[in-house]
Amino acid sequence: MRLLRLVPADTKLPFMAWRRLTFPLSAVLSIVSIVLFLTVGMNFGIDFMGGTMIEVQSKSGPADIGAMRAKLANLDLGDVQIQQFGPPTDVLIRVQTQPGGDAAQQAVVVKVKEALGSEVDYRRVEVVGPQVSKELVQGGTIGSVIAIFGIILYLWFRFEWQFAIGAMVATMHDIVLTIGFFAVTQIEFNSTSIAAILTIMGYSVNDTVVIYDRIREMLRKYKRISTEELLDIAMNATLSRTIYTGSTTLLAMVALYAFGGEVIRSFTAAMIFGVVIGTYSSAFIAAPFLIYLGVKTQAKDDADKAATAKA
Repeated sequence: MRLLRLVPADTKLPFMAWRRLTFPLSAVLSIVSIVLFLTVGMNFGIDFMGGTMIEVQSKSGPADIGAMRAKLANLDLGDVQIQQFGPPTDVLIRVQTQPGGDAAQQAVVVKVKEALGSEVDYRRVEVVGPQVSKELVQGGTIGSVIAIFGIILYLWFRFEWQFAIGAMVATMHDIVLTIGFFAVTQIEFNSTSIAAILTIMGYSVNDTVVIYDRIREMLRKYKRISTEELLDIAMNATLSRTIYTGSTTLLAMVALYAFGGEVIRSFTAAMIFGVVIGTYSSAFIAAPFLIYLGVKTQAKDDADKAATAKA
């Protein structure tokens, strides 16, 4: 049986030449992402900010958002966000943290139910107190830092130092741009978003490791060509695998985004962005960055030694 081949076997795309465009582009996007994070900020969910989230469904057709807002405005609960999502009957209500501890947060649920009455079905209620949200922030931060150091150690033992640094630069590039994505879109950043960022890190590192393995293999095979030529050969050799992996993962994520519901929407949105940016960074950041880290073929090494001796 003939295998499906999306990329011709003799493809010779000049990946290394494109670095003159992709490096400045990535630098600009990274700076913009950091600036947006510091100025605009992210839309933190109740996991991190604390508060109450209630998901309701109207029993009599499309939900009347205006009427709900008017009823809840009289409760004096501070910042109350009412958002329609999915079908026109479904509404998400978020209430800010109330002073008075966990008991005050629980009282919010009672007040909202009294205000909305039996006109709606209460599909989901989540209450996160200030102490719990603080612990979630600490836990998420510690988990992310441990994961990053774990990846650094893994790369350090698996590759020479140039490859380890190149992979870490590409991974940090993906994390920064993903944070910028949350700042631009204002998609809710919650505990599932932390899971998405860690998953993106794993996907990006895996993609980079596959390409680096092929580069090391090529370094042993081709000794009389330039470093740029060798990296282009390695990239083209892994292009088919990269397209298959990226496209199938994207199909799964898009399906989950469309039909998975509001609970995992921030996760799948981040993953869709992460798969695209992770594939991009593996090809256009991690691989060409090796040129600047001193990875050389035998031909380049000989030329450098000859130039040094001549000088």
